[in-house]
Amino acid sequence: MTRTVYVNGQYLPWGQAAVHAEDRGFQFGDAVYEVCEVRDGHLIDETRHMDRLERSLGELKIPLPMARTAWARVMRETIRRNRVRDGSVYLQVSRGARPRDFLISDAVDMVPTVVCVARSANRAKLEAAAIVGIGVRSVPDMRWGRCDIKTVMLLPATMAKEQAKEIGAKEAWLFDEKGFVTEGASSNAWIVDSAGKLVTRPASTEILRGVTRTTLIDLLKRDGIELVERAFTVAEAKAAREAFTTSATALVTPVVRIDDSAIGNGAPGMLTLKLRSHFHEVAEAAAL
Repeated sequence: MTRTVYVNGQYLPWGQAAVHAEDRGFQFGDAVYEVCEVRDGHLIDETRHMDRLERSLGELKIPLPMARTAWARVMRETIRRNRVRDGSVYLQVSRGARPRDFLISDAVDMVPTVVCVARSANRAKLEAAAIVGIGVRSVPDMRWGRCDIKTVMLLPATMAKEQAKEIGAKEAWLFDEKGFVTEGASSNAWIVDSAGKLVTRPASTEILRGVTRTTLIDLLKRDGIELVERAFTVAEAKAAREAFTTSATALVTPVVRIDDSAIGNGAPGMLTLKLRSHFHEVAEAAAL
């Protein structure tokens, strides 16, 4: 349960945490965010998450609201006040509040809105779910053309996840007009193809360069596992030997079903489980 939320320099009780009614994040989705894993009292891949946050802000020309050292203090204090040892910390930065106007070029006096939330998670429950694996549903990709920026414009992802829930699936895999999988609604998508090659779509403006994705590539390099970065179709994914997703909150999660098709023998693949079990051996773990 979240007890305390950081909002613009204040640590407030959850029920009192609020932003301005004309905040551009609320009215236009003019905001970016990051989610970092908290594991055993450590922040996982903090540096890469902060690098990506700064990149997202730069792409949207939102001023950096504070220095790295200040971010570190805010995240750790929010985690401490919410007594999180295993879970996640969420950062959001919007351009700020002003009278509603589509144009931003004259808004030089705006001060970014900063929010930080920390929540606990049940690691045992997450591990138990990974042993079973999840189903995904294939859904047309309706998002904008700059998916490499981690913005709060998540309505297409929300709708896709609702469609997945309708068939008992936990995630949606989005596909483009040619039938190629782009990524999950809140994750990157991977398969071990019929030839035994580990495949994921190359990072571009069409997908988010996931931090967990990047760290997993470090693990692949360490262990000498070949990776092929190319697009793959929904049909190819259904015929794959293994499939999995990567994200900061779910790590490496086996996919055992896509739509009505079982993946492989319908159980989590051996490579997938191996990658999950070794992930934190290469991830950065910073003390709180």
